[in-house]
Formats: sequence, C-alpha cells, structure tokens
Amino acid sequence: MTALQRDRGTGKPPAQTAATGVARAADAATDVSAPIDRRRASRRKGVRRHWWFTPWLYLLVPLALLVTFTYLPIGDMIGYSFSDWDGISPEKNNVGLKNYTDLFTRPELFKVFLVSGVYLLAAVVQICLALYFATVLSFNTKFRNLFKGILFFPYLINGVAIGFVFLYFFQPHGTLDSLLELVGIHGKFLWMGDPDLVNKSLAGVSVWRYTGLNLVLFLGAIQSIPPHLYEAAALDGANRWQQFRHIIAPSIKPVISLSAILAVSGSLAVFEIPYIMTGGANGSQTFVIQSITMAFKFDKFGLASASAVVLLAMILLVTWIQRRLVPEERVELS
Repeated sequence: MTALQRDRGTGKPPAQTAATGVARAADAATDVSAPIDRRRASRRKGVRRHWWFTPWLYLLVPLALLVTFTYLPIGDMIGYSFSDWDGISPEKNNVGLKNYTDLFTRPELFKVFLVSGVYLLAAVVQICLALYFATVLSFNTKFRNLFKGILFFPYLINGVAIGFVFLYFFQPHGTLDSLLELVGIHGKFLWMGDPDLVNKSLAGVSVWRYTGLNLVLFLGAIQSIPPHLYEAAALDGANRWQQFRHIIAPSIKPVISLSAILAVSGSLAVFEIPYIMTGGANGSQTFVIQSITMAFKFDKFGLASASAVVLLAMILLVTWIQRRLVPEERVELS
C-alpha cells in the first residue's frame, strides 16, 4: 500500500499524517532517552553528594594557619593573664583576677591612653589629607600618577628605616631645624626630648607614613563611581565641592568607615615608630610598649598578658560601637 493510499484510507491530509508520524517518533525517542537522562541526573547527584566537602579541602590550609597563629596564641595569652608566670620558670601559679585587679587599680598604667589620644587626632588629620588628595587626583590633574607614587611611597618603606631617618630629621640642628631657620623661625627645639613635643612629632611621622595607604583605599573607591554622575552634575552646574559632597562622599562612605575603624584600632595599638625612635622615653610610652616592658624587662608575663587582653577587648568594643553608630549601608550607584 502506498503512502497516498494509506492517507486516503485514513481520511487525513498527507501533511497532517506526516506530522503525526514525526510526533510519534519524537515521543518514542523521548521515552527511550528519559531513563538515560534520569540515570545521568542520578549519577550527577551522587557525585555532588560525594564531593560536598571539596570546598573545605581548599579552606583547610588557611583555616589551619589561622587557628595555629591567631586563635591558639590568643587562647594561651588569656590563660597566661590568670597566672603569675615570669616567662622563664616552668611553673606558673593560677592567681585568678589579681592581674586584672592590679591593672585597673593602678592609674599610671592607664595614663598611656592619653598618648593614644594624640595618635587618634593625627589619624583624623591623616584621613582628611588622604581624602583630599584622593579627590584631587581622581580628576584630570597634571602629573597625577607621579603624585600618587610620591604619596604612596612612604608606606612601602620599612618602619625601622623610617624611624632612623626621622631620628636625624628631628635631632637638634638637624634637617627640621635647618628648614625652620630658612623661614625665619629660630630656636632650640627638643623634638624628641620635650614631653610636650615628642608625641606630636611621632604622630606626625605616622601621618607621613600611612597617608598613602588611605589614599589608595579612597582612590579605588572613587574610581568605581560611574563617570556619567559627574557629567550630570556638571550639566546641573555643580562645582567640585558640590560633586564631592553629594556624589563622592556618599558613594565611598563604607571605605571611610573602614578607615575610621583602622584609625581607632591603630591609635590604640601604636608600637613601631615610638619604640624605635624613643623606646617610650620622655612620655612617649604607648600601651603596647608598656606591655612589652612589663613582660621582657620586669618578667611579669601574667600582667602583660592581662594588659594585652584588655587592649584587645577595647579594640573590639570600640569597633562594635562604631559599627552600631555608623551601620554599613549598601550604596547604589546609578
């Protein structure tokens, strides 16, 4: 029987009969392939179930390093803070809260936080300078790449080298005194010997060193702002200050908040520059230098550990308060 005869026998047009045959063939192929697809899906599901721990394999080494070099030492430090260990003897006795009691009942141990206040004010100046330079250099300024390198370069220098360089800079009749004489300011200034000047001088060194770090953070945030926002503001007649106030500052608010947190924690934990340049003398002792002196000079590791625990708790508390006062907000740039 020919196809035409079969079509006439069914009473359907040839095209419709052909379409029906294609549909039946497709249904048959689907019926055949469905079990295969189910088996493949089952195998893939089994593989996913079998390798669920794969991401943890990649995290194993970093987590091991974090626990070994961060959390275990913190645990040991907390344990030492409840003992009278001198750092040498194999025996250490549990003294309870005695170290914390001594720490909070001796006002001279907390006078060092006045020094941290000077560094905190210097950090505010540092953030303002970095924000100013980042805003200026984000626009079309001549030699802006050169200025970026000049401002960021101090952060790349080793802290020990910076300390020795500024020792010569601040010494009597040194570089700073010579520069002041050129502008008509004469006098003998003990930049490292006068208790009224030493902390301001050391804080100025910190501003010079860390401004470049904040500059890079702010520059990266400002460059992520869409250019059409500046174009729209320029068309509306906004000047640079208005662009900064209404576009730049709200857009980089999370980065400014991060810099403020780093500034507060850094001012509480200042160590490197004052330890190298003065060793904590002439009223420049910080909380960290005081803790190291108690531990390695007077062999009071228990008291020094309690001091370190208090410092850690203060940094966490200040960070938490700051995050509550200035909550993180998602910035939508459009």
